[in-house]
Amino acid sequence: MTTDLAGLLAERGVLVADGGMGTSLFEMGLTSGDSPELWNVEHPDRVAAVHAGFVAAGADILLSNTFGGTASRLELHDLQHRVAELNAAGVRVTREVADAAGRPVVVAGSIGPTGALFEPLGPLTHDDGVALFAAQAAALAEGGADVLWIETLSATEELAAAVAGARTTGLPVVTTMSFDTNGRTMMGVAPAGLADWWRAADTAPVAMGSNCGVGPADNVLAGAEIHAAAPEVAVVVKGNCGVPEFVDGKLWYPAATDDMTAYAELALEAGARIIGACCGSLPAHIAQIRSVVDRYESTGVAVDRGAVESRLGTVSRPAERSRERRGRRRAGTVA
Repeated sequence: MTTDLAGLLAERGVLVADGGMGTSLFEMGLTSGDSPELWNVEHPDRVAAVHAGFVAAGADILLSNTFGGTASRLELHDLQHRVAELNAAGVRVTREVADAAGRPVVVAGSIGPTGALFEPLGPLTHDDGVALFAAQAAALAEGGADVLWIETLSATEELAAAVAGARTTGLPVVTTMSFDTNGRTMMGVAPAGLADWWRAADTAPVAMGSNCGVGPADNVLAGAEIHAAAPEVAVVVKGNCGVPEFVDGKLWYPAATDDMTAYAELALEAGARIIGACCGSLPAHIAQIRSVVDRYESTGVAVDRGAVESRLGTVSRPAERSRERRGRRRAGTVA
């Protein structure tokens, strides 16, 4: 059974995406250095259990366990020759859980970054990047994905290659970037810059937005800025639970114990139409987001830095000087 993301979004208005796959797999025994994608064939029952937990929590969208599924990422585990097998298997596991949900659940084939720099800063050419992404996308489509979900990218050069590769399948595409460096991606792209890219794209993705990063506050603010720059876009906000730390040999996420209610409310006020969570999040977090989406009524509050910080804590980017102060500095009246 297939589910049309655009149609479901038009019908519901707002959709809930899932949470952190890797977080749950680590709880089940995945260790640092292992390939999560290999579990699609070695432990499909465990992967399915993670998906089922998110469905039970109310997720409308499930991302497959294929984030590192390009040949360049699988090569880190000497699995580059198994791109088709591992990606198709990951989607099939997701598809089985979605089809058993008893309601429409979108199966999104997750596509993460290649791990390589693109020209002119690195060796990877656009054509080579397209080929890497197209190979993964073909396997995700063969496995039964409804949509291809390109996530956690930092450079528009890689984004362009990923979208071009995904488009070879004919499936709809969603794109998100990680704004984790002073309000920009690691490669300097601002949220409004992603909106500019979207407008210039030959075929725009179904939705776009922010994911992962340094915590809920930064993701909400990035979503608000994307919405302000491109109000016609279906915005995605899928933030993580803060920057993890090793505590007693395990990863600890500082916001993982927080209630996600304020995060979900602010994301909705910011204009987000797909809201989920990322690293550090579990089904309980998605259930909180589901509850907010189901009962939400807009308050009309402007979502700016002050509003975000008052409810979600400090935003990591440097504070901007006021326009008045900048004007005085230009006039030479402020030291």
